[in-house]
Amino acid sequence: MNEVHMKTSKTPATAPRTAVAQVHELPNLPFPEIKALWRKLFGGETPTHNRQFLERQLAYKLQEVEFRKVDPGLLERNNKKIASLIATGKLRRRDRDFHPTPGTLFTREYHGKVHQVIATADGQYEFEGRPYRSLSMIAREITSSRWSGPVFFGLKDYAAKSSAKKGGSK
Repeated sequence: MNEVHMKTSKTPATAPRTAVAQVHELPNLPFPEIKALWRKLFGGETPTHNRQFLERQLAYKLQEVEFRKVDPGLLERNNKKIASLIATGKLRRRDRDFHPTPGTLFTREYHGKVHQVIATADGQYEFEGRPYRSLSMIAREITSSRWSGPVFFGLKDYAAKSSAKKGGSK
């Protein structure tokens, strides 16, 4: 039986494979192992014998488990957004809800110098080897004046925001 598990082990020789490797291996697993993995991840018997359906659901679950390790608060934030959408019928977007994927590189040229910022796994940003809590703090460091970080790094269009506040259209 192939080892497809999500347990963390202290010995490097038995460390779990990545979600990508496990998903890639799903089509090659014998059906009894697909069913065993389903029981392990979902806690019950398979709802169908349709292998394609089971593989897709298992692939999603394996990725969900892996990404939960990267961003533990993701599920809670998504559940809050879903509850709000159900209650109001509208999805409220707030700038402070923006959480880039760890490793995202932001680049901005300012006064002839290229500045690069990396999003870290803990929700912060690294600029010139130092951690920062927000893109706005980095924009202020670069420009010596108060800037919206998302506007400075081109994530948000300042003109659209200002015309919307004034009641105008773009």
